[in-house]
Amino acid sequence: MTGRSDELLSHGELEAALRRIGETRYHSLHPFQTLLQEGRLSRAQVQAWALNRYYYQANIPVKDSIILARLGTVALRREWRQRIIDHDGSETERGGIEKWIALTDGVGLDRAYVESGRGILAGTRFAVDAYVHFVRDRSLLEAIASSLTELFSPNVIGVRNKGMLAHYDFISQETLAYFDKRPVQAKRDSDFALNYCLEHADTREKQEAVMDALRFKCHVLWAQLDALYFAYVDPALTPPDAWRPGEAETAGRGREAA
Repeated sequence: MTGRSDELLSHGELEAALRRIGETRYHSLHPFQTLLQEGRLSRAQVQAWALNRYYYQANIPVKDSIILARLGTVALRREWRQRIIDHDGSETERGGIEKWIALTDGVGLDRAYVESGRGILAGTRFAVDAYVHFVRDRSLLEAIASSLTELFSPNVIGVRNKGMLAHYDFISQETLAYFDKRPVQAKRDSDFALNYCLEHADTREKQEAVMDALRFKCHVLWAQLDALYFAYVDPALTPPDAWRPGEAETAGRGREAA
């Protein structure tokens, strides 16, 4: 769009506008992400990424539970609760959070330390907490729209996994098991969220709110990588209470070469 107007966008125009937001703002474009997938991070920097990303992963079912409580029909709740199961798991299947813990295990971090949340960067915490507050405080339409970053994740996951497996001898396929099902899950979830937004954004004001919600979520993801880059890459000014290389590592470092 060249400028804002009061004219209602067609579904196709709104979808195109949303996809342009991802093309220019999704965190796959961040320098830290590039370093990660090109194998240009140290083991300690990968550990910092895994540790801080855990806080985001652990809060995904929290924000989805907030949205679930706001949905007004059985059909919508059935659709949305699958997201919570995907991350929390079930009696018979590991969920995303448990798989992310396996990732932090794989890079050599102590599980209890990771789960405690100690050592998380303030920037990570502020960004993730802002996301949870957003889905709690904004309209239901905006809350659902904020999940539309999943439109862009399937391709990024493939590139990142391929690069990490190729470049880091302490990363294995099992270490990255979290991502095995994510492309399919993200496609399913983003299809639903996109259709919901296209249907319910029935005024230009609501359409603008949907686009702003997606921009906000892109900012949340970008800010997390900003914090990592500043603390562990350049200028590498790690805050006093943040995790430092060598801290809270497991004794079993032999698993790194698995």
